[in-house]
Amino acid sequence: MKEAYGKVFKYGDNVDTDVIIPARYLNSSEASELAKHCMEDIDKDFVDKVNEGDIIVANKNFGCGSSREHAPLSIKASGISCVIAETFARIFYRNSINIGLPIVECAEAAKEIKAGDIVKVDFDTGIITDETTNKKYQGQAFPPFMQKIIDSEGLVNYINNK
Repeated sequence: MKEAYGKVFKYGDNVDTDVIIPARYLNSSEASELAKHCMEDIDKDFVDKVNEGDIIVANKNFGCGSSREHAPLSIKASGISCVIAETFARIFYRNSINIGLPIVECAEAAKEIKAGDIVKVDFDTGIITDETTNKKYQGQAFPPFMQKIIDSEGLVNYINNK
């Protein structure tokens, strides 16, 4: 399985799906259209600053709120390669795996990694390396079946490939 490598965008507790992708944009399910408005209500400059491979780091309960699959889809389509958080809302976690967005739980990394740091995540081991501070964290590695779903870019592709 691959790894993630990029610059960090940092957010706090309880980042809900309404700020990840505001409801006013839910008239589209097109990933590229959703990506244009990702994080708009919490970080208006996000879409102008994010680059392919960048990483979101947040504190507790990331993705809380409504169960819309649009939220992880907009994050993935924006170029984010991984989301690291202390905890994720249960439905957001499952929706992320279903669409192939890697997410890693690690309380210590979520607390210590700063905005702008350069971070690498090894999905096979769960090791998160903050290359800015040279500190390593042990995140939760994905079980093999989840790795296969993410490698397939989501559950539908995984099932179609079987």
